[in-house]
Amino acid sequence: MTATDVNGRDGRSAPVRVMVVDDHPMWRDAVARDLAESGFEVVATAGDGEQAVRRALATAPDVLVLDLNLPVKPGVRVCKELVAHNPALRVLVLSASGEHADVLEAVKSGATGYLLKSASTQELLEAVRRTAVGDPVFTPGLAGLVLGEYRRLAAEPAPASAAGPDAGESKTPRLTERETEVLRLVAKGLSYKQIAERLVISHRTVQNHVQNTLGKLQLHNRVELVRYAIERGLDGE
Repeated sequence: MTATDVNGRDGRSAPVRVMVVDDHPMWRDAVARDLAESGFEVVATAGDGEQAVRRALATAPDVLVLDLNLPVKPGVRVCKELVAHNPALRVLVLSASGEHADVLEAVKSGATGYLLKSASTQELLEAVRRTAVGDPVFTPGLAGLVLGEYRRLAAEPAPASAAGPDAGESKTPRLTERETEVLRLVAKGLSYKQIAERLVISHRTVQNHVQNTLGKLQLHNRVELVRYAIERGLDGE
């Protein structure tokens, strides 16, 4: 299986299905062309937010390459709606803005990663490959910002509906030792590839542990998983 393939339902590999959303036609077409020439299957493109939602629902991409500054409906709303509809969707924001507020808003909306448009074509292609397998991808300097925000959110009091005096440990699903080990490394910001190398297991095994953990904890994505881990102090040494 190549970096631009995913396992299909029949067990055979299939090209990663990508959709590109940007309101600038020349930029959108150039990104789509680069992705297609590198082996990705570009299933759709869109130039505004409402069009993006309609076409994504119709074509079911694996990865959405999304600009934030869109007409009709902003990118963060597009991201939030589509991830709510399909939590397995991976969203890579490709934006001209490096403003911290934009980055954090995108991540809270469900984006898997955030890359600046100043990135090279090779950096973009690698970012889409990594996003497709569930790794968080951020322009250098932004990953620390996002982890810091996770820590801030984890420090906030839990919603009243989520707690009672005895809520918590007795109702928390039991994770295996390996799942806890993987969760601890996810909380430290390691990519799936780095976790696989650290634990001397396959990338696919890491993905399986993460998916099992998400299911047990009834969480939807890596953002929620990291917050859960930090809340329980699993990001420490």
